[in-house]
Amino acid sequence: IAFATPVFSQAELCVGNYFTEKQGYDFLQSHVPVSLEAWKERSAQIIRQIRSGMQLEQMPAPVASAPIIHSRRVMDGYTVENVAFESLPGFYVTGNLYRPIRQQKSYAGVLSPHGHFSNPDTRFNEDTQKRCAGLARMGAVVFVWDMVGYGDSKQITHTIAKALKLQTINSIRALDFLLSIPGVDSNRIAVTGESGGGTQSFILTALDNRIKFAVPCVMVSAHFFGGCVCESGMPIHKKGDYQTNNTEIAAIAAPRPMLLISDGADWTKNNPTTEYPYLQKIYALYNQQPLVENVHLPNEKHDYGPSKRKAMYAFMTKYLQLDATQLKEPVTILTQAELSVFDPLHPLPANALKGDAAVLVLL
Repeated sequence: IAFATPVFSQAELCVGNYFTEKQGYDFLQSHVPVSLEAWKERSAQIIRQIRSGMQLEQMPAPVASAPIIHSRRVMDGYTVENVAFESLPGFYVTGNLYRPIRQQKSYAGVLSPHGHFSNPDTRFNEDTQKRCAGLARMGAVVFVWDMVGYGDSKQITHTIAKALKLQTINSIRALDFLLSIPGVDSNRIAVTGESGGGTQSFILTALDNRIKFAVPCVMVSAHFFGGCVCESGMPIHKKGDYQTNNTEIAAIAAPRPMLLISDGADWTKNNPTTEYPYLQKIYALYNQQPLVENVHLPNEKHDYGPSKRKAMYAFMTKYLQLDATQLKEPVTILTQAELSVFDPLHPLPANALKGDAAVLVLL
């Protein structure tokens, strides 16, 4: 993914393989906190720089407009609806809401951000539909939404200079939306996404304690910082003498339960020997080391395929009190046209901003 015209000092951006693998390992070794108090001070510093670096010291006020929800489809054990809502005045988050058909006293809620995959754009692809539907059949209300510039999100390009800020705002408003669904239990809220969706997962978890459980898939790395403007296009990792990496950011989840899913073909290949042992040390400060787990698949590639979903389902069943006996991934995969929010019957609202320049002014 190409970067847009830079608006930040390149010296403060940590793009892609910013560290070597050894530098990433050494950085973590030199940043093991000596006490829980030291870690709390460090994590507060990391959060401050994330907010400062993405110019989000204060969240914009929620937009009062009602969400757009239409085209409810009854599937095998779950329903799917097409959704849009304003995260900022004139900017629409677009996605799909999956709900279990089986009535329950309350429902776990799962946010499902996606990564940089296309053909079709990730919200519509088979792996995404299967994981959302599988979780819904097990009893969770699941919301998946577009990265900016993907799927229905055509008001701007994905390479808008402040994509990281906008996607973080969208993540927080997606959480607001999920919690607004009747019956969703605020104590059973999880997030899981792959690749760039993994980045969205651990950043949201770091910034918002309403996330109780996290499953970042194929993304947490000590040396790789994300290769896209939506991950490393704003100075959240480095400012002057200050430096962090994505493993430290992911560690802010502690002591909330977290599962790392990693593979042997990308930047997560060292999770068993580098990132996971560091995270165990952070959780140990809380005497909660068993609450962080790693499922490593050395012979697999960068995706959210069947075995990765299997690991995620087991974690979610354990912590969200889902019904594993109802797990059944869908046979019917819906088309992009069926899942799209905006169509001739449901046009983009008249107040929608159009173009990167207009949205940057808003940001």
